[in-house]
Amino acid sequence: MFKVFGWRYANESDSVIPEKKAIFLAAPHTSIWDFVIGYMYARSVGVKFKVMIKKEAFFFPFSLLLRALGGFPIDRSHPQKVLMGVMHEMERSDTFYLCMCPEGTRKAVHKWKTGYHSIARHTGVPVYAGYYDYKKKIFAHGPSFELSDDARADTDRIQQFYKSLDLTALHPEHYTAE
Repeated sequence: MFKVFGWRYANESDSVIPEKKAIFLAAPHTSIWDFVIGYMYARSVGVKFKVMIKKEAFFFPFSLLLRALGGFPIDRSHPQKVLMGVMHEMERSDTFYLCMCPEGTRKAVHKWKTGYHSIARHTGVPVYAGYYDYKKKIFAHGPSFELSDDARADTDRIQQFYKSLDLTALHPEHYTAE
């Protein structure tokens, strides 16, 4: 389906995921369609991403579909519990690919969230910069980022990487890597 809709990998190495566990950041995030594109990409490379979705989206029968597609509900009012649960699940699983949108919302934000950093540092998994461009219809995962002890500095560096890509979101007015 990924190719049927005209999407392609930016380069062939984007179809290979070397580790059995990783965090993939996904940006820009401006539409529910980003989830659909990301899902098609994941299935095309043979992996099943886990995706954190606000618990309010999990109502019957939609919740059945979201769970089948790798979504799991999170209570945003208790972020520490969310992080601890994800870290525990990642540690006990043989294979675990977590896709996270560091923007945290589909609206334009200037400070991206750093929860991915806590999970990656605690579990020792690599963090990849996944991105899509609606204008070029490409999907890619960029480099993995070496993380330091400074979550804010690392996130700022990752935002600069995304800014350098000059990506086109589905709703460009809702995206900024600034």
